[in-house]
Amino acid sequence: MNLKPLTTEKAIMSIERENVLTFLVDARKTKDEIKKEIEEIFEVKVEKVRTLIRGNKKYAYVKLKKEFLAIDLATKLGMM
Repeated sequence: MNLKPLTTEKAIMSIERENVLTFLVDARKTKDEIKKEIEEIFEVKVEKVRTLIRGNKKYAYVKLKKEFLAIDLATKLGMM
């Protein structure tokens, strides 16, 4: 799967405030597929996945469970 983390100002604020990571994903992927992929690749547990389709792009807002900090994962990915 193509998971491209977004590093916009809004995405960084949601990492810090809400424990949510934002990814640009393939528009054909479902929420369950996105959740499984993120849990397998990054070895974290996902609480919730919200998606937004804008134009021909699909964005996934991935909320991690409280025991996994999004800021730690963002640091590993080089976003922060």
